[in-house]
Amino acid sequence: MPVQSSACDLVPSFERLSISAMRLSPLFALPLSRIFIPAFVFFPSAGAQDRATEQGEAQISDPNVECTPYQYPPVGSAKNNFPSSWTVATIISGDSEAQAKYQSIESLIPDIPPKGTQPESLVGNWGNFTYDPSDPDCWWTFGKCTTPNIPGIPDDIAELPEPNTLGYGFDDGPNCSHNAFYDYLLSQNQKATMFYIGSNVMDWPLEAQRGLADGHEICVLTALANDEAFAELCIIPQMQIVKLAVGVTPTCWRPPFGDVDDRIRAIANALGLTTIMWQYDSNDWRFGSGNVTEADIDANYMDLIATTQNGTFSTSGTIMLTHELNNFTMSEAVKFYDQLASAFAYLVPVGVALNVTTPYVEDGYTLPSFTEYISGMHAGSVAGSGGGDTGSSDGSETAPSGNSTTASKGGAAKLSLSHISSFASTAVLVAGIKFML
Repeated sequence: MPVQSSACDLVPSFERLSISAMRLSPLFALPLSRIFIPAFVFFPSAGAQDRATEQGEAQISDPNVECTPYQYPPVGSAKNNFPSSWTVATIISGDSEAQAKYQSIESLIPDIPPKGTQPESLVGNWGNFTYDPSDPDCWWTFGKCTTPNIPGIPDDIAELPEPNTLGYGFDDGPNCSHNAFYDYLLSQNQKATMFYIGSNVMDWPLEAQRGLADGHEICVLTALANDEAFAELCIIPQMQIVKLAVGVTPTCWRPPFGDVDDRIRAIANALGLTTIMWQYDSNDWRFGSGNVTEADIDANYMDLIATTQNGTFSTSGTIMLTHELNNFTMSEAVKFYDQLASAFAYLVPVGVALNVTTPYVEDGYTLPSFTEYISGMHAGSVAGSGGGDTGSSDGSETAPSGNSTTASKGGAAKLSLSHISSFASTAVLVAGIKFML
């Protein structure tokens, strides 16, 4: 199959790869072993599991098994050539190929110093940083600027052209124990935009493959200093490990904490990446830190729902920041799904709302157009992945990887679980999740 050229094609050596350090383990508000524990109620013990294929991994219902490390040969065989996970990437000394590629775009990067200092800036802390209030660098974190001050750099995507539409997506995946959550999305015939972190993809490659197999749009999540940003966006997993593990090279990205300015935008644009931001923030990832409570996160969801109901999005759609980060964030997504689906006319992946039907560098992978999606064709075509074929190559809907099947009535579906005789409603799942929190 022919492959389009990519800004990263000239840097295939995995010896130069490092892993992004965005949201670190202390931000996991709840132990991953607790995620969707109600699965124990609905499924028998996992027992012997297939940890070699995406399809087998997607069938695991025990979150303890899901989050047990496994070896996936295409990634494992290269892993020893990688620096340690969750460290800041930079171009390795002596890597002439990467240096040459970086130098080829260096003239396109404006002379703008990075904001703040590490390690504080890595976790969204710019408390001691002084910045010009006129916002000369179009720094989103400072003033939500999305239109670059430098000509030739495309605007960020923060709102959508389709009225009454929510760009539905989740940051910080793939979470090792996301099967119950992805099963829920399948049960609703709902696709989303997944912003994956390279370190998570390397640790959980089959979980990342499931995102593609289920028909979600895959993007990446990262940002840093000039050569670090080049390494993060191109050389390290944010592009190469996704390609290695999943089989596709994303063309969209999001900066953690909204930390993007015209410097980082210029790098991303030179690498063929569209910058996707947000207008509303659930702040779900803050749960359990400081005095942030579940009621606070619920109120953020409800604010968006109320804003939708008063007609604010009658001429354009919007994007809300939510996460696949942990038990709580995924549980909140399940809890508010029906209300969001009722408030908005459409919940779609960001790429679908923008009519991006070819979301990856590689041929053979498509997303439906917005018109196709709202007409009921929620799956594009998937030619294959790092774990083999994961979908249809003719644009038809494919069988789900997880423990649910979809039905066409009303664009939603009931969970169909082979391990039990009946399942009253998705409300039971939500109640079970909340019972275990």
